[in-house]
Amino acid sequence: MIRAGRLLKNGTGIMSRIARPVLTQTVSRSVQRCSYQSGPDTSEKETIVKLLYNIGSKKEVEQYLGHFSSVESQKFAVIKVGGAVISDDLATLASALTFLNRVGLYPIVVHGAGPQLNKRLEAAGIEARYEDGIRITDGPTLAIAREVFASENRKLVEALERLGTRARPITSGVFVADYLNQEKYDRVGKIVRVNRDVVESSIRAGCLPILTSLAETPEGQILNVNADIAAGELARVLEPLKIVYLNEKNGLYHGTTGKRIETIHLDEEYEDLLKEPWVRYGTKLKLKEIKELLDTLPRSSSVAIISAEHLHKELFTHSGAGTLIMRGHRLFSEQDLGSVDSDRLRALLLEHDPAISSGRDSAASYWQKLVQLKSEGGQYWIYGDEPYQVAAVVTRAAGQSVSVLEKFVATKAAVLGNITDNAWKLIARDHPQLVWTVAKGDDNLSWHFERADGSWAVGEDIVFWYGIEDWTQIAPLVNAKSSKPSKAAPGPAGSRGYSTMARRQQIGRRGYATASGSPLRVGLIGARGFTGRELIKLIDGHPRFELAYVSSRELAGQPVPGYAKAQLDHVNLSAAEVGAIARSGRQAVDVWILALPNGVAAPFVDAIDAATSGISSAEQQPIVVDLSADYRFDATGRWAYGLPELHRKDLVGWNAGRIANPGCYATGSQLGLAPLLPYMDATRLPSVFGVSGYSGAGTKPSPKNDPKFLADNLIPYAHVNHIHEREVGHSLTRISGARDSPVMVQFTPHVASFFQGIGLTLHVPLRQSMTVGDVHEVFREFYNGERLVHVTKDAPLVRDNAGKHYSVVGGFAVPPATGESASASLAARRVVLNVTLDNLLKGAATQAIQNMNIAVGIDEYTGIPTPEQPTMSQS
Repeated sequence: MIRAGRLLKNGTGIMSRIARPVLTQTVSRSVQRCSYQSGPDTSEKETIVKLLYNIGSKKEVEQYLGHFSSVESQKFAVIKVGGAVISDDLATLASALTFLNRVGLYPIVVHGAGPQLNKRLEAAGIEARYEDGIRITDGPTLAIAREVFASENRKLVEALERLGTRARPITSGVFVADYLNQEKYDRVGKIVRVNRDVVESSIRAGCLPILTSLAETPEGQILNVNADIAAGELARVLEPLKIVYLNEKNGLYHGTTGKRIETIHLDEEYEDLLKEPWVRYGTKLKLKEIKELLDTLPRSSSVAIISAEHLHKELFTHSGAGTLIMRGHRLFSEQDLGSVDSDRLRALLLEHDPAISSGRDSAASYWQKLVQLKSEGGQYWIYGDEPYQVAAVVTRAAGQSVSVLEKFVATKAAVLGNITDNAWKLIARDHPQLVWTVAKGDDNLSWHFERADGSWAVGEDIVFWYGIEDWTQIAPLVNAKSSKPSKAAPGPAGSRGYSTMARRQQIGRRGYATASGSPLRVGLIGARGFTGRELIKLIDGHPRFELAYVSSRELAGQPVPGYAKAQLDHVNLSAAEVGAIARSGRQAVDVWILALPNGVAAPFVDAIDAATSGISSAEQQPIVVDLSADYRFDATGRWAYGLPELHRKDLVGWNAGRIANPGCYATGSQLGLAPLLPYMDATRLPSVFGVSGYSGAGTKPSPKNDPKFLADNLIPYAHVNHIHEREVGHSLTRISGARDSPVMVQFTPHVASFFQGIGLTLHVPLRQSMTVGDVHEVFREFYNGERLVHVTKDAPLVRDNAGKHYSVVGGFAVPPATGESASASLAARRVVLNVTLDNLLKGAATQAIQNMNIAVGIDEYTGIPTPEQPTMSQS
């Protein structure tokens, strides 16, 4: 089995980027709370770290934060800032740097000012001249350059200090230089020495060092130096973990495909990269400079090319956001054990492979299995890197075309270095058809879903595959007893980690195969209630959804129980804070679930609507699923009513992204009434008698959820005009299309002493007599293919349906005919039936997941257990 927890996590989690408004708001508040200090406030640091959990899993964030904090402060990062970033995105840059400082990090900033200098030179009537791409710097140009550099440096320092971050302007004294070629370039320098004491002094004083790239000769003559070169020379002296080049493009882009290059492992890819026809001029020069720089630094150092907005995701998540460049190691692929260092491979497996490290298997016995496979005509491949930080074993039986990835393990260094991704590319190159198995509880499932064409849940495991069209090729591995799944729709080529591409796929009907793609992040508002708890369980087991925020006023700061994908704490988000997060659309959260009491959702909905009003693309609008009754009667056309079995056409391709989840009683009542609408007598009202477990009364203490009061008791309530009574009539009227003749029902709810589940008995008046067989056939045809509605002849029981995700309709009965005119009498023209469902699942949480699946364009039943037959016991 693959140990996914040791692999590089792409997505998502984990997720998405931190919403810029939240970052700015958080940092701005810190100005009001604290004066200048030499280090970050502990409670504030904890708050900021928790915010970081929303761009990736808690595990990754803490891993990187620990990694960065393990070195001296000046060895964290050198960040080169282009002049265009200061002029065009100063607020974002200042917020990003402040954020890093609030978690105890001290990035060293070296900035340029090229665009600003060109503008000033033009205004002064001085022509900007270049030779070999280097600015010729004469006396008048240097005079203006000094003013421009000082001005831009001051702007950045002041922007940081407005956010409460101490920063020290350093415009001289760091770089000592000689003339590069005075005759050719005039006052342009070549750095010969770096005075690190100036930088370290700033950090010791608790200030971020903000440097210009101007240098001086030993005699004091100021010389102009390219900011990229200055940042590189500073990095050679300090040997930081990260050298970051900020640009507005957010990385390097492939000249042929136009896609962003995610990672470059120089030892493995550099020579081939330089042969690409699009790698020339500035791109080739940049790559050469970076390689020369990294060749002089420890292998732990890497270069990131990223925008200021996405700096945090690049630094604190495995998936990253820009272009990551590192030396890495050359990878190997061998088909003979004698060609690898078996001792080093054994040591890696002993530490990181579950089967071998637990003693269930030994390296020696596994080697023997590989030898036996080869003697029987099969093949095996062993993949790894030179220092044995990552290793994979792929096998293929004799006469088979499908390869099996049996082991894939990696050290922490390989994860941090993205070496796992490079190893995967090598595996994918050699094996066009591959299958592998991962435990359901693995905290890194999104990495696998991102790379698979399809999957199948089998017991406690998930079988993944790609490149396989014929199900029979992997049926023995899956050992599935249910129907064959169709091939999942693959995600977009080149997507890494969290992606907002390829969202709304066409809705299909298939088995429990999952659509592959990036994880979709969910914000849950109202997690304290019983429904909130069920939603957390469902999302924890869902192959595509993951929690980004779990908000509860009462539980704020406490760990989220029952969620194994990541370690999350409850937060307490106000409507304004939700709106601030939503401003970046689906970059931050794909789906907001409002699991709040009636009458409370509006401020949150209004905040999301206002924040996303400027997002024109429906693909970038977050989905909102409201579980209260607040929007079920919407007349604006903005909200879809989320009962898929009856309103699916309104949900598929729903561009507005606003879904009103039906009530529990309303769901069961409509499932029992809708098939009979063409046969109902409009002159008489159908009647619904409902009994619910006391979980339906919520968590706020009352007699209706007090087990002692309910013992040996049944409590009726809301005898007339219950909101679900109106909801059923409103929805069925839409289905019938008879707006001028609205459907009305009579409904009486009751609370019983059991915890969860609903039982309904419906009396439905008919226009004409029907037999039990007729009625059963009507329901069977109506719900044919619906996997969350089962039709039975026997009356369903609440105890059988509790804890199940489906609803059951059955127990059909009609009055017997008595006398010649009995068949025409009103009493005979009716049908009685029963409906059961779990009020917390199909009546709430499961239905919400069903709606979310449809809204984001994946299979409707993804993540929802759907047995072919319901549980039925003797009544």
